[in-house]
Amino acid sequence: MNMSPDSSQPVIRRLSEQVVNRIAAGEVIERPAAALKELVENAIDSGARRIGIRLDRGGMDRIEVTDDGCGMSPDDLRLAVERHCTSKLRDETLVRISTLGFRGEALPSIGAAARLAVMSRPRGAESAWSIRVEGGVVGEPEPCAGPPGTRVLVEDMFFATPARRKFLKSPRVESGHAENVVRRLALSAPHIAFRLEFDTRVILDLPVQDQAARVAAILESGHADGLLPVEGQRGDLKLSGFICAPSVHRATANGQMLLVNGRPVVDPVLRTAVRVAYRNVMEHGRHAVVALSLEIPPEQVDVNVHPAKTELRYADSAAVRALVIGSLGRALGTGAGVAGVRPDLLQSRGPSPARIWYPPEQQGSAPEISPRLAMPPDPPRHDGAGFPAGFGESTLPLAALPAARQVTAAESSPERDEAAARADHPLGAAMAQVLGTYILSQTADGALVLVDQHAAHERLTHEKLRQQYMGGEIRAQRLLLPEVVDLVPRQVDVLLSFTPALARLGIEIEPFGGTAVLVRTMPALLGREDPAAMLRDLAEELEADDLATPAQADALDARMDAVIARMACHGSVRAGRRMTHEEMNALLRDMERTPRSGTCSHGRPTWIRLEKGDLERLFGRR
Repeated sequence: MNMSPDSSQPVIRRLSEQVVNRIAAGEVIERPAAALKELVENAIDSGARRIGIRLDRGGMDRIEVTDDGCGMSPDDLRLAVERHCTSKLRDETLVRISTLGFRGEALPSIGAAARLAVMSRPRGAESAWSIRVEGGVVGEPEPCAGPPGTRVLVEDMFFATPARRKFLKSPRVESGHAENVVRRLALSAPHIAFRLEFDTRVILDLPVQDQAARVAAILESGHADGLLPVEGQRGDLKLSGFICAPSVHRATANGQMLLVNGRPVVDPVLRTAVRVAYRNVMEHGRHAVVALSLEIPPEQVDVNVHPAKTELRYADSAAVRALVIGSLGRALGTGAGVAGVRPDLLQSRGPSPARIWYPPEQQGSAPEISPRLAMPPDPPRHDGAGFPAGFGESTLPLAALPAARQVTAAESSPERDEAAARADHPLGAAMAQVLGTYILSQTADGALVLVDQHAAHERLTHEKLRQQYMGGEIRAQRLLLPEVVDLVPRQVDVLLSFTPALARLGIEIEPFGGTAVLVRTMPALLGREDPAAMLRDLAEELEADDLATPAQADALDARMDAVIARMACHGSVRAGRRMTHEEMNALLRDMERTPRSGTCSHGRPTWIRLEKGDLERLFGRR
């Protein structure tokens, strides 16, 4: 390309150190929370036993991190604010990295974008020293007063790069990001006490704890009936941690705390594996709450992918996914009663009212209330499979009481009730059926349990169908008279294209001309279910999956749980179905034995637990 005589050719020049640092700061320090992450990582790497953190206006005005770690000498301070100076790499292979930080970019990047002051005193030193960096301009170390350890002060974040500062969010949003960073780092170091303050308000104050206690504090899982432990190993890979039951979930993935070799990460491989593991037990669009730690040989993972050090590459990502999915699947495969959720019934009540005074309770003088609030239930009947007869049938609710007070009491005797109360059953002994929909039971420790009978039986049916399907095929029952079902043309096409797959589900169909199909068999476990309604739902499920084509049987198998879930919903006990005492207890015992029965096939909880404290809060007693 020819240039005109008056044009000047562009000249390549070397950028100044300040400009280089400001450009690099855009990768490392994208918001106050990113700067905070680097500072807290340095404090953890220093061997601190206590770390104090304070932010003003979400860190935009001020970030202060104080630790009681090893401290730095004046010469160390000079190097610490230079790019690519670090004490954390023992060799230059970038393979065996045992510290959170190692790139030597954090302090220079922060100093290039903000006003940075570092005050430090090594253990045993006579005094502390400080050094300042403002907009990339580095001062000289000066003696100062200070305890052993390091105090880092960052002020006027991005004053030197105003283009970046104007893109920051509100102090509330920036504070949220900062709190999330601290929670993840605190989870990785339960041997360190953490204190976090926002504008003089204490957000976290965590003592030195064991791993289980720190997980419970970080996940704020006090509302859960318990954390489920996770343990798994696959070759050199080891997974450990704790997870919440499927009935505890959030709208975002912020409740997923993931560590790899002790490093907090936001890793798509691990998050995808968690989502797959919870897919069949959690409501669509919700996210699990977990705290997981993966130990992997350093040579099988690359942590030097991004300056933020939160993204990884694995030598065998398939093995990592398989380990996470399998380990979580085993932890979630418990029966109901092991872990659930206590309802937050007080959330919408606003400020707690003043405590109400009640007269002292008189031991033994309380009037007894008869459990016979309705007609006694019919004697129990059982089918040939040992399941209470009538499960799956829909009957009218009781007419003996007004609709708003329909209660079916369990047949009761003092001896049987006392024995049942002492029974070692997590879901307790059934006492009554409320509104023809919910089973009320009491556990041995006095807690009340409410069970949604339709949701619970839906999960039980789902698991039985799934077990039969995994064993080869679902047992079919031939209809005495084949039934003709009319559908829309596209539904007929999709169902007939999957005829072999549907046969494995116990559904045998054939074309009957036009827009009709002939149904010859139905799954035996579903009883007298309406074939038309089920086929329409199955057609909708198969049609919604673009990958589920007749040429891709594996894709159909991957979708099979959703299809089975549709079938289970059709074959489950309906709301309004009157149940006997024995049927209710049989349902509770089956829930305790059946994997994943804490939620229905759509991810909704099947049971909730109300303890004495929950009831006292509802009635203003505490």
